[in-house]
Amino acid sequence: MPKNNEHKGTEKISTILGRETNFHGILKFRESLKIDGKFEGEIESPGFLYVENGAVVKANIKVGSIVIGGVVRGNVEASERLEMLATGQVYGNIRTAKLNIADGVVFEGKCEMIKGPETVNVFSAPVGELKKTLQSV
Repeated sequence: MPKNNEHKGTEKISTILGRETNFHGILKFRESLKIDGKFEGEIESPGFLYVENGAVVKANIKVGSIVIGGVVRGNVEASERLEMLATGQVYGNIRTAKLNIADGVVFEGKCEMIKGPETVNVFSAPVGELKKTLQSV
């Protein structure tokens, strides 16, 4: 069983906005954040965001990865992955590279899958293309 500051043992939570927290504004962080309370505004981070069951977030969100167990009203962009737990509700559009949606999720919006870093198949690519790719690295 994960500790209170971990999600499934994979993501260590460095900051928590508690259940009694009601925050309005622009929220930026580097590592990880768990929201248990209410937030309204804008969220931006290269890190991990966890929206706990019972939390209500009214914001446009742009993060590295996110797990949603509460209510999110706004557009969500996760450059790495987006996971919606069975208790999750999302009212807005989502953009992500990897998506995991559990049974029971409420999702009203559009979904756009984005590509991760481009890759080149070295066995089928022309030699000229391989040289260009290697030179750009």
